[in-house]
Amino acid sequence: QVHVVESGGGLVQPGGSLRLSCAASKSIFSIYAMGWYRQAPGKQRELVAVITSGGNTNYADSVKGRFTISRDNAKNTVYLQMNSLKPEDTAVYYCQCGYYWGQGTQVTVSS
Repeated sequence: QVHVVESGGGLVQPGGSLRLSCAASKSIFSIYAMGWYRQAPGKQRELVAVITSGGNTNYADSVKGRFTISRDNAKNTVYLQMNSLKPEDTAVYYCQCGYYWGQGTQVTVSS
């Protein structure tokens, strides 16, 4: 059975950091690029960052220099390190692996 499971969301103050994790089934992790998306209330889901199976990365302009996506192939896990968080980063963050999506994890940036 294929699974994509996110973890690591929470409440953080502006300027703080969080690290999100996404564990995927081995059968799909080694094939597909992995992406992080987010959706804020009343807004469309948007791409945050993506990493290919070969390790190439791409970021939304709004998070460049603050967020870092990485993958651990031994653990079938991708990470999103988020630094210098802003209130506008508040959203539900989703992990995508090919055709598969996780359930989402809430990130709230507020004082």
